Amino acid sequence: MATALNMELERRGLNDVVEEEDEERGKEGEQKASTCCDRVHKFISKWMLPEDARGTYLERATCIPPPVFIIIISFTELAVFIYYAVWKPQKQWITLDTGIWNSPFIYRPDKREEAWRFVSYMLVHAGVEHIVGNLFMQLLLGIPLEMVHKGHRVGLVYLAGVIGGSLASSICDPLQALVGASGGIYALIGGYFMNILVNFREMIPLFGITRLLIIIFIGKCDTFCAVSRNTVSFVAHIAGGLAGMSIGYTVFSCFDQALLRDPRFWMAIAAYLLCFVFAVVFNIFLSPAN
Repeated sequence: MATALNMELERRGLNDVVEEEDEERGKEGEQKASTCCDRVHKFISKWMLPEDARGTYLERATCIPPPVFIIIISFTELAVFIYYAVWKPQKQWITLDTGIWNSPFIYRPDKREEAWRFVSYMLVHAGVEHIVGNLFMQLLLGIPLEMVHKGHRVGLVYLAGVIGGSLASSICDPLQALVGASGGIYALIGGYFMNILVNFREMIPLFGITRLLIIIFIGKCDTFCAVSRNTVSFVAHIAGGLAGMSIGYTVFSCFDQALLRDPRFWMAIAAYLLCFVFAVVFNIFLSPAN
């Protein structure tokens, strides 16, 4: 009887030890995952935020949900590019021509009554270097920005640049067709650039200078590619950058505050809407493309 009791106690003791070991392994796995996630957020905070805002960001930072907006937009643009490169007739694959010109997505002056084209042109790209360059820039900058500011804010800035780019191009280059997401990308760059300038003293000098040099380098590379294509509306790039330097700056500078309570945001929105209304009136009544 005593032997059976001892064996039962030993069995229960072994079970308890196994359960404790399993719990310890689970905790170690969670700590490793947490440490990895924390390191990513700590690195991103140094590049995206001034020093006084990093603590607040790190307290609430989480890897769930992931930056889905930029990833979804990027995959959609890549899928549309592959569709027109593979399944639509092309004179050449490197620089797409016939297929995208007849696309319902491209912005065309003679199709301006189809209002969705002022937005959908961002999904279509004119060649391999065009799509690769745009995807590289928007993933490199868009993912960290979305991890800090979340998808709805990044999406607002991105789409403001896209719409602003097409409307500005329809005014300054009224006979120019338009493809590519550069307006949205330059909006992200413009907002990030303004935050670096405004908060430069609060950032580590080396990081601040490095970030400015990276933005300038990206701009020069994109300008070189645009010149080599000879079919790019620079106005769309400039307008996207200006949208980012106004709306993007106000959105990205108050990541830990209620955006709708910031008067700078409403001032930027009011200025943007004023330009929007002017562009719509111009396209309806004054455009040479009529």
